[in-house]
Amino acid sequence: MRDPRCAFTLIELIVVVGTLAMLAGLTISSVGAARDAAKRAACASNLGMMAKAAIAYADDHRGQFPWASRRVNGELICWDFITGKDGTVRPGEMWSGYGIVSVMQCPAFAGGKANWKDNPFTGYNYNSSYIGKVEGDPGKRTGPARISQIRDPGRTALFGDGQYGSGANKFMRAPISDRTHDASAKSVRLAGTQGFRHGGKTNVAFCDGHVESLAQPYQYGGEEGFTAQDCGFLSPDNRLYSLEK
Repeated sequence: MRDPRCAFTLIELIVVVGTLAMLAGLTISSVGAARDAAKRAACASNLGMMAKAAIAYADDHRGQFPWASRRVNGELICWDFITGKDGTVRPGEMWSGYGIVSVMQCPAFAGGKANWKDNPFTGYNYNSSYIGKVEGDPGKRTGPARISQIRDPGRTALFGDGQYGSGANKFMRAPISDRTHDASAKSVRLAGTQGFRHGGKTNVAFCDGHVESLAQPYQYGGEEGFTAQDCGFLSPDNRLYSLEK
């Protein structure tokens, strides 16, 4: 006959199962948090290397940063990729010879096809309102900014986690139109927002090479509904984008 002292009661069994479930939940949560932290750190490292590469590029080009986008001899040359006449895509000129051996991609980016061979987006964008220049953009600028023009490099964004809705962008836009630098339409600016995909934070590399994680996404002019969830601008005005402080 079975010894009743060796058996679990129903209540004891429920307590044991509940405890195991709680421990499993805590373990999974901890693993997920650690994975997210690792992605955020890897992203920050990527952006730091990208900023240093852009600064090195400027040093080699009379102090001028790379173009954000322009056409040369029938090729579309963007800061991150070059699309040839035949439609083939290859890494942009900033990626070779400046300490970066491959195209950097945000490890937390999942908007559309992240593989650059299929879709040339990396999850990162470049300050095209004030630093880089998109050929054909409205405004009086004729080319990219020079290092000497940046009054406060430590508070001027260079690269960041780009995202528009569930997709991607490669041109970081300031929220307010500036006739001198970038007078792009509202729709263009709203497509140049940042992705706050690292636990509600977004990584930003500044023009002095350092990287910060910022937590507050700002919407266009405070207008609700004009930026998607987890997307927004770095500041309510152009203070973190502009050359002049």
